[in-house]
Amino acid sequence: MSSPNKILHVISISFVINHFFGNQFSYFNGKGYRFYVACTEDEKLFSEAKAKGFTAFPVPIVRSINLWQDMQSVYKLYRFIRKERFYAVIAHSPKGGLVGMLASFLAGTPRRVFFRHGLVFETATGFKRTLLVAIEKFTALLAHKVVNVSSSVIDESNRFRLNPPSKNLLLGRGACNGIDLHKFKPRTKTNPNFIVGFVGRLSIDKGIVELIAAWEKFAADHPYAELHLVGPFDERDPLPQETTDKIMQLNSVKNMGLVADTSHYYSELDVFILPSYREGFGMVILEASASGIPVITTRKTGCVDAIVEDFTGIYTEITPEAIQMSMEYYFQNPEVRKQHGMNGISFIKEFFTEEFLFDEIEKKVFA
Repeated sequence: MSSPNKILHVISISFVINHFFGNQFSYFNGKGYRFYVACTEDEKLFSEAKAKGFTAFPVPIVRSINLWQDMQSVYKLYRFIRKERFYAVIAHSPKGGLVGMLASFLAGTPRRVFFRHGLVFETATGFKRTLLVAIEKFTALLAHKVVNVSSSVIDESNRFRLNPPSKNLLLGRGACNGIDLHKFKPRTKTNPNFIVGFVGRLSIDKGIVELIAAWEKFAADHPYAELHLVGPFDERDPLPQETTDKIMQLNSVKNMGLVADTSHYYSELDVFILPSYREGFGMVILEASASGIPVITTRKTGCVDAIVEDFTGIYTEITPEAIQMSMEYYFQNPEVRKQHGMNGISFIKEFFTEEFLFDEIEKKVFA
């Protein structure tokens, strides 16, 4: 018989542990829950397990489609689930969701939850798009419940009929994890320049091509402006060489690369921007708002849910001209910039604290 407090999470790579879970493990361990995380093996998996208080189970979950490897991973995970008799298996999209839901279905796990963190197929085309939609539908078919991380993801899921609407869950107003207000908070800015910042993968899907084109024109008019890019270059969705060259060559662009803790980088910003073509939920937007920074983002899936228009931020179209105008708006209106930042803090405290989201998870996902 399974223990009601014994839960397995299935993810693809350890890089997402902080983003997906934050302080969840320590919080729920204190309430008697026991957590295991199945993930592709690397050093970070075991260091995170020790630091956060979960048991790691290494299993290869490659992000690309590899039928032979995927079958082996499903079988290995199936045997582990049968042995440990988990009450719930929670698998996270995209690839971890498929492997985790199939293995737990075959093992007869009494509660199978699929976390839909976004819709990869939104920016895919042709056969790849058709295949990705089919995988989403199959994964959801095996799940008892599907947690969508934003209202706009639910809207798209219903539009593509990925699963019966009755399976869908939403935690509060969205997100997969609460914001740690001890970590993401207003701090004193030390750089006197006007600084626009981006946090995330440097990829086409994130709108980086358009952002750099816009920045080149904006910086020409504002010699004391800087663009801070915090995040790695994405090998799966690589930027055109021309864009990469500009990132490396423009003096006004500061490429910080991948950093372990992004919280202090928000402190130096005047404006945060996420000109993305798709998200699950723009968690970096919430982090910026919690830090008192106004936001420029798009009306695309997962971004549209993360601000209150003309209250915590503004929307932009994904064109160099529109992005440049949005940055110019905040540059020319420092009082609006300040007010939107203050409003963002209130917005996060009302709807996206860890305490609120953890309570939602316990009531809707674990129960």
